[in-house]
Amino acid sequence: MGFKDAKIGFVLGVAENLFMTRNISDVTIKDIADEAGVGEATVYRYFKTKNNIVIQCAMNLGKGVFEEYFELSKGKTGIEKLDIFYNAYLKIFKKSPGHFYFIKEFDAFMCSRGEVSLLEYETSLVSQFKDIFMEAYELGLKDGTVKEIKNIDVFYFSTTHSLLELCKKLSMKKGILEQDKALKKTGEIKCLISIILNSLKK
Repeated sequence: MGFKDAKIGFVLGVAENLFMTRNISDVTIKDIADEAGVGEATVYRYFKTKNNIVIQCAMNLGKGVFEEYFELSKGKTGIEKLDIFYNAYLKIFKKSPGHFYFIKEFDAFMCSRGEVSLLEYETSLVSQFKDIFMEAYELGLKDGTVKEIKNIDVFYFSTTHSLLELCKKLSMKKGILEQDKALKKTGEIKCLISIILNSLKK
């Protein structure tokens, strides 16, 4: 890795940390530059716009999560692979709830700019997650550990979106609902995962 690439990676890391703790819309190029100890001109030279920084951060975080949590083990049954797949959300939340806070802010930031279709982001990351799920599901049908779901596409998107939205809500510093204060946040995530897996088991 050259000096320029290393510096770009450092600036992105600084930006990611800021985006995980503050509203993305409130973070300025100056904030990123000050935190990174570089001039604003340097940041603009590397990224041109704040949007480019936000999207690149999303790409990096998504790639890192995929490689760390969603490389399913060989020699497992279909339902075991699906267990690993869904429980990855819980592991990520335990290690870095800020990741889900960033996703929440990223969605809001991009929608506010009318940029809801991000082809590169969607094709390189979203499809990879679904491919991993489908591989495990199809294995489960063959080995008899998973029951057939009438519309597996609807099932996949409904369950992953529900789990993602729960993690995003619970990543906020203050729970929206009073019961969130009484229940352990991870307990709610575990409960939803259990419901999903039970509906898949044969």
